[in-house]
Amino acid sequence: MNVPNPYAPPKTPVADPVDAQSGPNMLATRGRRATAATVDSLIALCWSVPLWMHFKVFDYLVEFQDIPTRVALEVAALGFALFVLFNAYFLRQNGQTIGKKLVGIRIATLDGGIPEFWRIVALRYGPIQLAALLPYIGIFADTFDVLFIYRGDRRCIHDLIAGTQVLRITRPVPRSA
Repeated sequence: MNVPNPYAPPKTPVADPVDAQSGPNMLATRGRRATAATVDSLIALCWSVPLWMHFKVFDYLVEFQDIPTRVALEVAALGFALFVLFNAYFLRQNGQTIGKKLVGIRIATLDGGIPEFWRIVALRYGPIQLAALLPYIGIFADTFDVLFIYRGDRRCIHDLIAGTQVLRITRPVPRSA
């Protein structure tokens, strides 16, 4: 007799449902992203203040003078290069800056992998840094970029440009080839 046992466990593998809020690719909270950005900004002050002093930026500000374009470009380029250099190891290995590492979040591709280093630097950070240098509208570039975090997918403009998202770290992520 071949009568199936109604009390037998199922033979089909059953997986738990995974979604963006509770699964292994859980989106980083806005608070964690803001904390990481604040930490990264405080770290950047360590080289920014000496750069400003070297290029006499404070002198221009105290005298209510415009900072010469050449000086602004040199300070921005050196500051960006130092940011990339300081964070290069973690960005390359895990898609993290020091601030993101401290709060347990990481930059990821839309499928949860680690983005290529060039994509992070050239597409994620570069365009917003360049936009910030534009006269008159540059001052709003960062603010407008960050406001996009209030969308449902919590992706800022820099995430949309680079095809990235920011996830909480819930388990080690294997390096994609």
